[in-house]
Amino acid sequence: METVDYIWMDGALVGWDEATTHVLTHTLHYGLGVFEGIRCYDCGDRGSAVFRLEEHIRRLFDSAHICQMEIPFTQQQLVDATLETIRTNKLAACYIRPLCFLGEGQMGLYAPDAPVRVSIAAWPWGSYLGDEGLANGIRVKISSFTRHHVNAAMTKAKVCGYYVNSILAKREVVAAGYDEALMLDSEGFVAEASGENIFIVRDGVVTTSPLTAVLGGITRATLMQLAHEEGYEVRERRFTRDEVYTADEAFFTGTAAELTPIREVDDRAVGDGRPGPITQRLQARYFAAVRGELPEHDEWLSFV
Repeated sequence: METVDYIWMDGALVGWDEATTHVLTHTLHYGLGVFEGIRCYDCGDRGSAVFRLEEHIRRLFDSAHICQMEIPFTQQQLVDATLETIRTNKLAACYIRPLCFLGEGQMGLYAPDAPVRVSIAAWPWGSYLGDEGLANGIRVKISSFTRHHVNAAMTKAKVCGYYVNSILAKREVVAAGYDEALMLDSEGFVAEASGENIFIVRDGVVTTSPLTAVLGGITRATLMQLAHEEGYEVRERRFTRDEVYTADEAFFTGTAAELTPIREVDDRAVGDGRPGPITQRLQARYFAAVRGELPEHDEWLSFV
């Protein structure tokens, strides 16, 4: 992992090595914390811009509200702090990780007086699923681990502890030789990957899982809008694993993964086993948007 000089913590920039917590930090033990993943892109002559920063910070606050955590800053303060962190570290492009967690002071499950602490880190980070996967697609396996049920977890909150489910799924399929896990919901329908939303394409129709057992991805919403603008029919509906097998195209979306094509699922080629034309078109449109090449969507950009 490439380090930088400063991390924003609890209202001030501190040195990378000084951004530490106590071993009795509540979230470290019990997992109640919320976070976001955000990207800043180099937009060439236009400078650097964070993609959909305000939407990400709003979702961070939504997650905290669901978890009954009161963030001791306003949304605008965290927007400003994010931009300040990027500027101070002189980063042209980076991945950004805001984190709100319960600090030390109380132990046990019920800790109403544990302080809510906030950090924002930014560092250079390439494509999450690899440049090769971004260009040529990845191999995917259905995980034996089921995605969260809506009454077992608050699926609209991006909660630290929930990602144990994702880690187990990811480790399972990588150990078997695949790149990413695809997870089913408690009724056996396709939910999402370990950290990405999924889209399939069949006969020119772009389909994605509904927001039932999955987090509403900001990249997912972006791609749905771009697909509409390109004239494609976009549907939100439940679908099964065999519909993924027989899709013409399939791809994952997420801030870290961006738009990564899927070339194979459970040892079955998706389409002809390489990124299809609609996937490639939407990927190109997405990268044009995040790099400031679609002036009609400048509202998505927060320039550093």
